Amino acid sequence: MLFNSHVFILLFLPVTLAGYFLLGRLPDTRPARLWLLLASLVFYGWWSLAFLGLLLGSMLVNYALGHRIGAWRTGEPRRAKALMLLGVAANIGLLAWYKYASFIADNVAALTGLEFAIGGVVLPLAISFYTFLQIAYLVDTWRGRAENYGLLDYTLFVTFFPHLIAGPIVHHHELIPQFHRRAIYRFHAEDMAAGLAFFTIGLIKKLVVADPVGALATPIFQTAAGTPPGLVEAWLGTVAFSVGLYFDFSAYSDMAIGLARMFGIRFPYNFNAPYKADSIIDFWRRWHMTLSRFLRDYVYIALGGNRRGAVRRHANLMATMLLGGLWHGAGWTFVIWGGLHGAYLLVNHAWRAAALQGRRLPPLGPVASRALTLLAVMVAWVFFAAPDLGAAMAVLGGMAGLNGLLQPGTVALADAALQGGPAALAAATGGMALLTTSLSLLILAGALVAILLAPNSQQIVDGRAAEPDEPQRWHRLRFRPVMASAWTAAAAFLLALSLMADVKEFVYFQF
Repeated sequence: MLFNSHVFILLFLPVTLAGYFLLGRLPDTRPARLWLLLASLVFYGWWSLAFLGLLLGSMLVNYALGHRIGAWRTGEPRRAKALMLLGVAANIGLLAWYKYASFIADNVAALTGLEFAIGGVVLPLAISFYTFLQIAYLVDTWRGRAENYGLLDYTLFVTFFPHLIAGPIVHHHELIPQFHRRAIYRFHAEDMAAGLAFFTIGLIKKLVVADPVGALATPIFQTAAGTPPGLVEAWLGTVAFSVGLYFDFSAYSDMAIGLARMFGIRFPYNFNAPYKADSIIDFWRRWHMTLSRFLRDYVYIALGGNRRGAVRRHANLMATMLLGGLWHGAGWTFVIWGGLHGAYLLVNHAWRAAALQGRRLPPLGPVASRALTLLAVMVAWVFFAAPDLGAAMAVLGGMAGLNGLLQPGTVALADAALQGGPAALAAATGGMALLTTSLSLLILAGALVAILLAPNSQQIVDGRAAEPDEPQRWHRLRFRPVMASAWTAAAAFLLALSLMADVKEFVYFQF
């Protein structure tokens, strides 16, 4: 079930909220928690009942492992560690089978000629996210950082529908204690208003910006290997993909935070204007913030972090980013994307180290730093967006001007427009297609301005609570639970409903 679907907005969400607050009036909170668990299972099972069984089985096994690790941790630490490692390996193995079996088999066949009879393995929805949640739980239990949770609390923590599909990756100690706060089961107008504001902002981002802007990039990348894009098309496709992905993931993060807030639950922020970053280090503090936290705490530090010298630190950092790239998708394009960001981070750390040692380096002002960071991120996005390495190299060649200024087809359209005006261009492309493309280009231009200048969603809704150290800007965009805000949100919500005829999945829905 998608957040941006009619069945979710008009049926699932109102029924779930109503049941939650009605049961929350009871002296015992367990019925309300059980209601949320059942609703979350329905939310997941809407996609596939078969894979709902896999999710339930995974939770039961990990819950049992966690209890045994906790029981052995002090008296039999070696057995506890061995069981923890076995549990982590089992989780990774399950993820590897569903996500990487075909990829590994194809590469083994290419290298050795040996072919394995692996049929089409369907990737279970959300397996990348709920696997990470449970790995963190097992490791934290072994470290003594997890409580002895009940089965209801644990399963609700994993399946709570606002974060189940694509994050944020919320830790057990951040979420489970909130389920035991009596206050969240009472209706609070402030939380509901803030949650609806977050959700509506995200819905508008997805439908008004992410979908139409992303549609500009799709045909350029999909046909790049056979029809290499020219300079203009390559840069248009790359910028459109970068902006579309930005608003798509920003939208999902806003909607997840907003949904949780409606239930009185606070999620950590997951997206903080990453294209305003002045370095790659800063970018990864702003983009998919909870994933960056997980990779740091459970991969980079587990590999040794920076405790074993500079060479080992750099190797650990590169390995972490390569694994992070592979987590995003089973393909060499994602590995290269992760490797590029690993290389960027190594250069960034080396630059900072040189500056701290007093070496003379050419100064970079804030504008140049942000521009260079954004350029590096966009170049890496080419591999993220391309269906294969051939398409990625064709787009990069186009960005470098190796394929000419324009594709022949674009040149023909430009000639038609010059000779016959807009009417000839409309006749050549189709009137509706021309209108749609023109509108998408206008939205792209407006989105670029918003990315660079406008405050982000948490600054708008939560204000100083979100960014206590940031200067106050754009005061009139601050959300306040007053009648004017209610009418604005209602109008935006109705606009979003009118645009939901063609529902598109979120980008991270596939991971």
